Amino acid sequence: MAIRLRKSYRFALRSALLITFCSAILLGGLLYMLHSLNWLLLLVFALLFFGISFIVLQYRIQRYIYRRIKKIYDDVALLESTSLTSDPITTDMKTLTAEIEKFAKDKKVEIDTLKIREEYRKDFLGNVSHELKTPLFTVQGYIETLLDGAINDKNVRKKYLSRANKAVERLIYIVKDLDLITKLEAGELMVERTDFDIIELIQSVFELLEMKSAKKEIALTFDIEYVEPIYVHADLEKIQRVLTNLLVNSIKYGQKNGTTEVSVENLIRNKVIVRVTDNGEGIPEQYIPRLFERFYRVDQSGSRKEGGSGLGLSIVKHIIEAHGEKIYVESVEEVGSEFSFTLEKVTPSEA
Repeated sequence: MAIRLRKSYRFALRSALLITFCSAILLGGLLYMLHSLNWLLLLVFALLFFGISFIVLQYRIQRYIYRRIKKIYDDVALLESTSLTSDPITTDMKTLTAEIEKFAKDKKVEIDTLKIREEYRKDFLGNVSHELKTPLFTVQGYIETLLDGAINDKNVRKKYLSRANKAVERLIYIVKDLDLITKLEAGELMVERTDFDIIELIQSVFELLEMKSAKKEIALTFDIEYVEPIYVHADLEKIQRVLTNLLVNSIKYGQKNGTTEVSVENLIRNKVIVRVTDNGEGIPEQYIPRLFERFYRVDQSGSRKEGGSGLGLSIVKHIIEAHGEKIYVESVEEVGSEFSFTLEKVTPSEA
């Protein structure tokens, strides 16, 4: 197999050959003019001159390339790239080029990720500011009105204090949801799994939301009549929160005289999928990828039509993922939406 020389060696070899050839011709010409041409002497000179030229050229080339590449490595070190600066310095240009290209690609991905995070941070801070300032300004407005003299009127005092109290409750609700989602993200909130009947749990959530759904004239129902219980292995309290958040959302954005239907289907042997389907407003396709972000709302207007902390779907996603399960969403504008999530099923023998 042919031996492949490094590019620096090939360059030094060719340069030494060229220099030796030119020098031998000059020396030969000089000896010929002096009538003392000695071919053996000329050959020995050419060999020695070639060897010395090759060594000197190779050494100088290596030193030059090393210094230039060392500067590149030192400049890269300022960017704290462990993937490049932790390896020994190479003077092979092909290897160096590959390393620099990989480094550049990695940095581009890192920069793109930071840009996305920066945009998310801006959106998040804007949404937090909006959600918190609304109840705060409401409380401030009522208190200032009372301090300006309205406190002396018993009826006005009671009405304004009641409204201020509702704004404070909303503020507490937002802070509690923020605390919950922070703990979920940090893994501080443990999932306490038990075996329970998911059909019974859904029915209890229906009953809890009966007045809210009746006010909007939306029917909460199962897709079929479930005669037998379906047992799952999960955190009952947290799955109740998931179901409540999804059903509250469907009521908020549902059509008057609409329906929200819940179904529980076998997915595989040890999994079930719970579907919450409504015939409400639906969600535009471009908003679906961001639905589970904190405080993100499809309604981007300054005045929100519906209340809530804006954290409901984000909490749902984190609870489901804390169980090691998946959540899905499908929606068509003016047709309706379907949120579904998987749970670990308990077989009859285990229940």
